[in-house]
Amino acid sequence: MSWYRNTVWFVKGLREYTRGGYESASKHFNPADVEVDVGGRSFLITGSNSGIGKATAKEIARRGGTVHLVCRNKERAQFAQEEIVTETGNQNIFLHIVDISNPKEVWKFAEKFRKEHKLNVLINNAGCMVNDRELTEDGLEKNFATNTLGTYILTTALLPLLEKEADARVITVSSGGMLVQKLNISDLQSENGTFDGTMVYAQNKRQQVVLTEQWAKAHRNIHFSVMHPGWADTPAVRSSMPDFYKQMKNSLRTEAQGADTVLWLAVSAEATKLPSGLFFQDRQPVATHLPLASTRSPPEDEEKLMAVLEELSQKFRSSSPG
Repeated sequence: MSWYRNTVWFVKGLREYTRGGYESASKHFNPADVEVDVGGRSFLITGSNSGIGKATAKEIARRGGTVHLVCRNKERAQFAQEEIVTETGNQNIFLHIVDISNPKEVWKFAEKFRKEHKLNVLINNAGCMVNDRELTEDGLEKNFATNTLGTYILTTALLPLLEKEADARVITVSSGGMLVQKLNISDLQSENGTFDGTMVYAQNKRQQVVLTEQWAKAHRNIHFSVMHPGWADTPAVRSSMPDFYKQMKNSLRTEAQGADTVLWLAVSAEATKLPSGLFFQDRQPVATHLPLASTRSPPEDEEKLMAVLEELSQKFRSSSPG
């Protein structure tokens, strides 16, 4: 069954996730959906110094939005900030240096941000795919710390700020890879068995889908969505998946094409006409499970994930300065 799931996902991806899939889907897009002025609205984008995050930040900046770039590498982030300001003419581009894999740092940042800024849209884009099991300074498996726990803490900490605003949104950049994974709450930090970075990443992306669905149920006045950008030519893909990149580089989407649905979810009025909590690809809600793939989880497992993340996150909050 594992072989079957992977084969189905790969064949499906060849057709839909490539540049050709985007070009086919985009024939049905309404350009007016994203031809909007978002002046006065505030957007926070993690992992925004390169790739899909930076492409999204540029497009929001072009539309007049205030953009908060949350990045780990100061030098690359400053370069991205200057590039966005220069290309868009928008001066309201602010930089915050935060390592999303460090839960204490995420808490500290979010609590400070909450006191100093407003927020209309949170875009959880930062992610990593570490191919060998690596622990952070807190003893957390790095993929889980970044993709799941970091996303959980930042979103949870900023929910009170989002609750204050009209038309608040949270968008999380996931991956179609999650389609090959069933939620596994028994081994969140990949301590058992052979470590496979690609499958750990896919499991984290499944977890992000579950988080989005659970948040949507609990916070009715915020619009939550999670999306798959397709296979895009980004620095992260080149460094984390070199063999895949070598094989597929001529078929990969551009960064802007990968960012298109993030932008649409962040700025268009059409996006919020659809229910909160859905999984999107190319501006359309799509299924979170493949037929016959046996990846559905009982509700109690999904509730358990939320409880475990809440308990773990609070441990780091209590030891956080400020």
